[in-house]
Amino acid sequence: MYPVLFDLHLGRFGQFTVGTYGLFYALGFLLALRLGVALARREGIDSARIIDLGIVALLAGFIGAKATLYLIDARYYFEHPAEIWRNLRSAGVFYGGFALAAGAGLVYVRRHRLPIGKMADLAAPPLALGQAIGRIGCLAAGCCYGRACDLPWAVTFTNPAAYQLTGVPLGVALHPTQIYHALADLLILAVTLVLLKRRHAPGQVFWVYVLLYAVLRFLVEIVRGDTARGLFFGGALSTSQLIAVPAALIAVVMLVRLRRATGGAPARANH
Repeated sequence: MYPVLFDLHLGRFGQFTVGTYGLFYALGFLLALRLGVALARREGIDSARIIDLGIVALLAGFIGAKATLYLIDARYYFEHPAEIWRNLRSAGVFYGGFALAAGAGLVYVRRHRLPIGKMADLAAPPLALGQAIGRIGCLAAGCCYGRACDLPWAVTFTNPAAYQLTGVPLGVALHPTQIYHALADLLILAVTLVLLKRRHAPGQVFWVYVLLYAVLRFLVEIVRGDTARGLFFGGALSTSQLIAVPAALIAVVMLVRLRRATGGAPARANH
C-alpha cells in the first residue's frame, strides 16, 4: 500500500509529508459536505448552515476520536509519550469522535434554532459517505487492519512506512477490514438516502444509521487485529463493541417510539 503519497522539501523549514490517510480523510469530508448541502437544499435548509455545522462536527469529531484513543490506553501513552504523535497521524476511536461531534452539532443546531430531527437525518447519509471514503485511506495507510487469515481476498502489507505509522504486520495475509467497513458504509449510505424520502418522522433516518452502524462495527471488530483501540473483558470486546451494544439498543428504542408517535404514517414534509 501507499501510506505516504509524497514528501515536500521546504528547505530550512524541513520536510512536509503528505499522507494518503490524510488526503482521503479530507476528500471524504469534502464529498460528505457536498452531499449534505445538496440534501439540505432539497429540504429547504440554508446550505450555509450545513457548511458551518460540517466544520464544527469535523473539528469536534477529530478531537473526540483522538482523545478517546488516548484515554482508553492512558497508562500506555503516559509511559510512551512518543506514541501520542505516531497515533495522531492514524485513526482514532470513531465513537468518541461521533459523541463529541453529535454534542457540538446539537449545540450549534439549538443555537441557530434549526429543526433537530431533520438536521440529524440530513447528517446520516453524508456521514456514511465520508466514512466509506475514509476507510480507503485506512487501507492505504495500514491502520484498522484485520487478523491473519488465508482467504483469497486477504491483503498483505509490505511497505515499512505502514508499519512505522500504524504497526500493521508486514508480509502477513490479513482480513481486509477496511474494505469490509467501506462496503458496509456504502450500504448504509444507500439505505439512508432511500429512507430520507420515506421517513415517518424527523430523526428516523439518524437512528437507523446509528443502528446499522452499531451492527456493522460490532461484526467488523470481530476480525480486527489491531489492539490500539482498547480491549475489555479479557480481550473479548473492543471499545467500539462495548459502545455498539447500548447504541444499538437505544436506536431500537428510539425507532419504536418514533413509529408509535406517528402511527407509521410518512412525514408530511416528504410528500
